[in-house]
Order: sequence, then C-alpha cells, then structure tokens
Amino acid sequence: MTIAVDDGLIAGIFDGDRDGEALAGQATALVDGADLVKLYLDGPDAGTAPWSADEVRKVVSAVHARGATVAAHGSGLPNCRLAAESAVDTLEHGFALDEDIAGVMAANGVTLVSTLSVMHSWLTFGSTTSIERFAADVGRSAIAERLEMAEHSVRIAFHAGVAIAAGSDFGGGSVRAGHLAWEVQALVKAGLEPWQALGSATWQGGAVLGDADAGRLRVGGPAHFTLVHGDPLEDPAALWRVWRVV
Repeated sequence: MTIAVDDGLIAGIFDGDRDGEALAGQATALVDGADLVKLYLDGPDAGTAPWSADEVRKVVSAVHARGATVAAHGSGLPNCRLAAESAVDTLEHGFALDEDIAGVMAANGVTLVSTLSVMHSWLTFGSTTSIERFAADVGRSAIAERLEMAEHSVRIAFHAGVAIAAGSDFGGGSVRAGHLAWEVQALVKAGLEPWQALGSATWQGGAVLGDADAGRLRVGGPAHFTLVHGDPLEDPAALWRVWRVV
C-alpha cells in the first residue's frame, strides 16, 4: 500500500503539535502498513520553506522506523534545501539546486528523481492547445527557462555525486507509463552520458524501489530483457523502438 501525503495532510500532521513525541506518533500511525510516504514540501510562499528541517526530519525518522521510505516533492530552492537537510529518501523534480544543496543531498543519501521529460512534453503543447501557458510566446519562454534551470540542476547533482533516478511525474504533461525513454533522452540532453542516463532508468530506479535485481544481471538471478532496434548507448531514441520483451 502507498500513501501520498499532500499539502493538506502534512499540514494536518504538524497542526497543533510542531515538536515532540506526538508528531512522530502521528507520522508512525500514518504509515502503519504503508511502504511509501510522499511529502509535498512546496509551500504557499515560493521563497520560504513551509517547515523546518527538524520538523520534517521527525516525520522521516518515524517513517523509517516503520521500514518505509519517504519521497518529497520539491521544485524551488528553499524546498529542495529542506528535502536535502531532512534526509528524505528521494527528492522528486528538484528543479532548483545549487552546489551546496547537492552536497547535502549526496552526504545524506538523497536520490534525485528527475522529471525533465514533463517540460519537454509541455513544449509540444503549443501546437495542440490555445492555452496561453503553453501556446503564447511568454508561456513557452517560461517553460524553456524552467527546463534550462532543471537541466542545470541535474548537472550540479550529478557532479556532486547525487544518485539520479529517472521519473515521469505520471500525469504531468503527456508523460505516461512506458515513456521512460523520454526521460533517458532528456537526461542525455542535460549532460549525462547515455549509459549513465540508462542506469537512472534501470538500476538506480531499482535501488529507489528496493529492487536489487532491477537493471542488473547476476548468476541465479532473474533475467528480464527488453530488446530494441538500435544501440541505446549510442542512440537513446532506440529505447522507443521495442520489438520484444522477454
């Protein structure tokens, strides 16, 4: 079972008791039977994190005590810093990182789950919708700037030694199940080598999900193969050309 904690729920956790054992107790009750808790760390003020690292760290400790993991939605600089300092398991999106935040992420073992393909998909919407956010020049320029910032953040994280797993933000933009090839291509465009981007969609993702066999071959282990036309280590687009799964 998976429990997603949005801004309303997490506010409920902190409401009326911002410290002490009761907070950890509430978080523990929340994850009773769950294997994942997702925290929405973007607050109403884009320039200010909604909670302190000490507060969120209490939730992380309680979740970990139950053997579950913590994912954190964070897109702005203060929220990404909060996720890093709180030592969550994964930071989803992480569009705004600097060297200091990336260093803290690496030290605390926080994996960046990238979702660059969402913004790539947004840039295609200009030909299919009249919504100004996607069709107007100012809207398309804002998306392009956000994508450039996110790509820069990926490079900063990678060079700091942060583990990167490919994500889809399923439902964000037009990215859907089976579209991780798009994220691999986006990571290569951001500066990763094809083999590194492919690792983000295989064994790095497996590590996030606790699947030690994902993306790995070992004697006596499971062997699931996806056969494609072409060499994805030379041409990441080959990942779209699946002709057999065994």
